[in-house]
This record gives sequence, C-alpha cells and structure tokens, in this order.
Amino acid sequence: MSYKLAVGSSDGELVDQHFGRSERFYIYEVGDEGEWTLLEVRDNVTTREEGEHHTDELSKTVDMLKDCSKVLVLQIGPGAQQRLKQLGITVYSSRGTVEDAVGKLIAFENKRKNRTFLDREQAE
Repeated sequence: MSYKLAVGSSDGELVDQHFGRSERFYIYEVGDEGEWTLLEVRDNVTTREEGEHHTDELSKTVDMLKDCSKVLVLQIGPGAQQRLKQLGITVYSSRGTVEDAVGKLIAFENKRKNRTFLDREQAE
C-alpha cells in the first residue's frame, strides 16, 4: 500500500530541517515496490527561532501534514512528535541526502512490513 512521506528540506537535496523550523516540506508518494515520486512542495510559514515554541504555528504545521503517514526530518521536539503520533503519523529522524535517507526509510519499512507478515504466518 502506498503512502505519503513529508521530508523537511531546505533545498530538496538534503534532510536538513528541524520540524518546528522547516520552511518547506517535500511531499513524496512512496509506492508498494519502494519507488518514490515528488508530488509537491509545501511552504511552511514559521517565525520560530531555535528553542522557541509557538503552539499556533505548530498546530498549523501539523495540520498541513495530516494527509502524510510519515515525516522525515533532521530533528523534532517531543511535543511535535507526540502531536504527529496522535494523528497516526510516524516520525523518522535522519541526516544526509534526501535520496539516501528516503532509501533507508523505505528499506526499514519494507523489512518491518515483511517481519510483521512473517510473524503472523508463523502464529497460524
């Protein structure tokens, strides 16, 4: 089953944005075979500086990504992570190129999906 992945990146090349201060999110569709395609870039209006937390802005950012099932950022605070988790959104933290980080995320998800499938088969 395919899913949407939001990546916090300043340029679409590097995973280099803290969730709360990310100026934009690159939204990808990840397919069943592990292929991924850029769907759109969503601008995030933020006035936060390092260490600042504004509940209203955080709510807008979370709301903007509620159609995504996964988020990939450089860092994220516990409050933001909890808000996303409440919506069923899984958060991943990584650094490096978008290509490498998304590839690793997809490989991890596929391994996890296969392990769950095997566990169910073994239980029968």
